[in-house]
Amino acid sequence: MEDIAGKTFDVVIVGSGPAGLTAALYAARADLNPLVFEGPEPGGQLMQTTDVENYPGYPEGVLGPKMMQDFREQAQRFGADCRYGMVSDIDFSERPYRLEVDEETELFAQSIIVSTGASAKWLGLESEQQMRGKGVSACATCDGAFFRDEHVIVVGGGDTAMEEATFLTKFASKVTVLHRRKELRASKAMQTRAFNDEKIEFMWDTELQEVLGEEAVDGVKVVNNETDDVSTLKDVKGVFVAIGHKPNTDLFKGVLTMDDVGYIQTKGQSTETDLEGIFACGDAMDPVYRQAVTAAGTGCRAALDAERFLAEQEVQEKVAAE
Repeated sequence: MEDIAGKTFDVVIVGSGPAGLTAALYAARADLNPLVFEGPEPGGQLMQTTDVENYPGYPEGVLGPKMMQDFREQAQRFGADCRYGMVSDIDFSERPYRLEVDEETELFAQSIIVSTGASAKWLGLESEQQMRGKGVSACATCDGAFFRDEHVIVVGGGDTAMEEATFLTKFASKVTVLHRRKELRASKAMQTRAFNDEKIEFMWDTELQEVLGEEAVDGVKVVNNETDDVSTLKDVKGVFVAIGHKPNTDLFKGVLTMDDVGYIQTKGQSTETDLEGIFACGDAMDPVYRQAVTAAGTGCRAALDAERFLAEQEVQEKVAAE
């Protein structure tokens, strides 16, 4: 990256999911010449998704990787510079901010848009990883409609798991919640809602041991923690892992205000953080919706906020020089 070493950019975007690439598109069209570092997983979580049917503009649905390729090409068409690379360090002490990429290349940014996303927590099973996108999912809103009139399982016992299970009853014929303990961690309201739904049943003290199938989920093996008995649920066609998400925001800890989980806090309806010239968008700051379309919307807002900030800075510098 010798051609960018030591240079100063108006906008550097950290992350390349729907939020980051939408921010890149808007910043590029505003002639801000954004530089995008795509991170360890270019394209974000959608690169692990097969069919996306709930994003506007794709009436027949689209493969996740194809959609992110379209995002990238559109941003590049207007001049966004998208590069493989991971921002490994940022000096937050003064603007322009100094960034280090891949622990070797140094450059500077007048503003930074953080779009590093969040990662679903997984169980760590080999079969779980092999069947991701083939019936194993961490997003009921994204994939629930693929399992109409099927038996699905939800793994987890918190609010997320209860929300996922309740949502899935719109489509599935039966939803089985696997929980490794004897009682849920979810709020009382969420528990009551799930317990009262006749489509939801619970398997207590039970953990997922293996996902069966090759091209699609075709059953699961589960183990009872008290008896060590292993049983097979042969009719299960979908597995939803709902044990939480982790925002990819470690780089900003101790600098930007975050909630207890690590989601970056922004000011009001804006994407402004509490540090001048740094904006956050997408799943890095959204613990609620976590959808491609909502992430893209915040990416648009972040680019507009950055454009406004840079314009104000330019005016202030001119006034100070007079």
